[in-house]
Order: sequence, then C-alpha cells, then structure tokens
Amino acid sequence: MKLGLQLGYWGAQPPTGVAELVTAAEESGFDALFTAEAWGSDAFTPLAWWGRETSRLRLGTSIVQMSGRAPTSIAMHALTLDHLSGGRVVLGMGVSGPQVVEGWYGAPFSKPLARTREVVDVIRQVLAREAPVTNEGPHHPLPYTGEGATGLGKPLKSIVHPLRADIPIWLGAEGPKNVALTSEIADGWIPIFYTPATAAMYRPWLDEGFARPGARRTRDDFEIAATCHLQITTSDAERDAVVAAMKSVVSLYMGGMGAKDANFHKQVFERMGHQALSDEVQRLYLEGRKDQATALIPDELVHDMHIVGDAGYVKERVAEWESTGVTTLLLSCRTADEVRRIAELLA
Repeated sequence: MKLGLQLGYWGAQPPTGVAELVTAAEESGFDALFTAEAWGSDAFTPLAWWGRETSRLRLGTSIVQMSGRAPTSIAMHALTLDHLSGGRVVLGMGVSGPQVVEGWYGAPFSKPLARTREVVDVIRQVLAREAPVTNEGPHHPLPYTGEGATGLGKPLKSIVHPLRADIPIWLGAEGPKNVALTSEIADGWIPIFYTPATAAMYRPWLDEGFARPGARRTRDDFEIAATCHLQITTSDAERDAVVAAMKSVVSLYMGGMGAKDANFHKQVFERMGHQALSDEVQRLYLEGRKDQATALIPDELVHDMHIVGDAGYVKERVAEWESTGVTTLLLSCRTADEVRRIAELLA
C-alpha cells in the first residue's frame, strides 16, 4: 500500500507550511500528493504550484468537481499538467452535490450517473486524440446545437498531443450505483469515510461494475485511495485530545453538508449503521447548535474512520486498511516532521 499526502482544500486563507510538507513527502518516499476543491480554492492551481518542486510524487486531484468545468476543459487542465510534470497526473473527479452544483456553478444536478459517464468519455476522447471529439449525450453535447447555437461549431482535436493517451481517472463515489459505475469506467476509486469495518459493504457494489461488459479494470489492477487522518501519539492524553479535536469535522460532514434531505455524506454514515446518531447530529447542526452536535460524536466512530494512537497501534491499523484492498492511503498531516515520522514507521 502506498502513501499519499492529502492537502485538501483551503479554508478562509491559504494554508501555511505546505511547501515543507510536500518536500518531506517527496524525500520520505510518499507516492502521491493530492489537492481538493469545494467552493473557494480550486484543485489544479495548488497542485501545479506545489508540484513544480517535486520530481517523483504523483500529482492527483481529490476531487475536481465535474460541474465546474466543461469536460474538455478538465481534459485540458489534466493534459497540460501531465506534460509539465512528466506524466505524473492522476485525475480524480466527482459530481459534488446539488447545493454546490446548482447554487455555486449554476448548473443542473440531475442525472449524476449519466453525466459522469459522459464526462469520462469526453475526457478519454481528448486524451486519446484519435479523432475530433464528439458527444451525442444530452448533458455535454459536442458540437453544441441547442438553443442559441450559431450552427458553426465543429468537432475538434486537441492542438496539443497529450503526453499520455490514458491519464488515470479516479472517481469519488459514495452510493451503490455510483460505486459500481466507478469500477466499470474508472481506473480507481476515492471513497469518503471508507473504513476497514465497512469495506465489506462496498465489495458487491465494486464487483457489479467489474463484471459489466467493457469494464476497464479488474479488482487486481483497480486502485482504491482512502483518506484518513493518521497521527502517532505518545500518551493516552494526547491521543484523546486528537480524537476530540477531530469530532467537529465528523459532525460537519454528518450534519452540516448538503441540504436536510440531500446530504450524501450523511447517507454514508447511515449505511455505516449510524442512522439515529446522524439524524440527531443533523438536527442540532441545522439548528445552529454545532457544539452540541459535535459532542454527540463517539470516540469509537473517530477511531473507526481514522488512525490515531501509538506506533504499534498505528502499524496494526494500517495493516488492517491494506488488507481490505486499499492501494493508497491519503493522509492529512500537520507538519513535515509528522510526514517523516509516518514514512519511517511504515517503511
């Protein structure tokens, strides 16, 4: 199992100390560097900025929101950065949710599975550069012939010849149908809240996709890149403090992301067996009582989702994650020393 440094997306201000984290990851044997986007910073620019100082790390997005750009634009970003990095890009994408897609990007959220299939197909056409790119689907028609069209649009091929005709595409997917689609058409999967305890739930969904005609991958060559916070602690008190601090993030995703009846992250927690807890956390969160919502998150749930403890415990838990088929563990780290210590422990 490989290690990746997960930088995530920015908060109110750009993060500090990232260059040191990236350097430590490059020098310590990490395999990849990943960035994200929500509705503030984008994923590609930080990846290019910090990735320019690397020569070995794979450079990935986890995840690019499909509705934020036309599929051909996403392909342009990926092939440009792939050239600049010498063929190290991993294109991670996802559909996001209706609040972001319709409220931030001003695009319809309907038919997310069909839209995903179209986006991936168009991007693969651009990268293959075998013929002018066309798409007959209703979501991203190429050429566009709908309302307001001039009739002058014509299929085009990328001016730039891609360095790689088959840049790896990983998809962020949460529900059964989306996970099955991912294992059918993608090269890897970026799950959210994946844990060893819930791995068995996903297995039949993945197998459904692998079994479909024309599936790109098998379980043997399909990547699973799971994100968690890993921190080596030296005392029970330190461990408990880290776990307590992480509960606010869990409650945010459980209760504060998405609309009341359309929170896909909450649905993941429900599938994990936390229906009653997630209902109450969401109720409190949406009422503005965030501290009370956070107080309901049990220590056991944080320990299930993340790896926090002494060196021996960390090694045991990492082995558990690997045994479930995780090929890359994407880790959020605070300091360069943490990166080096984790790499040394898990070497």
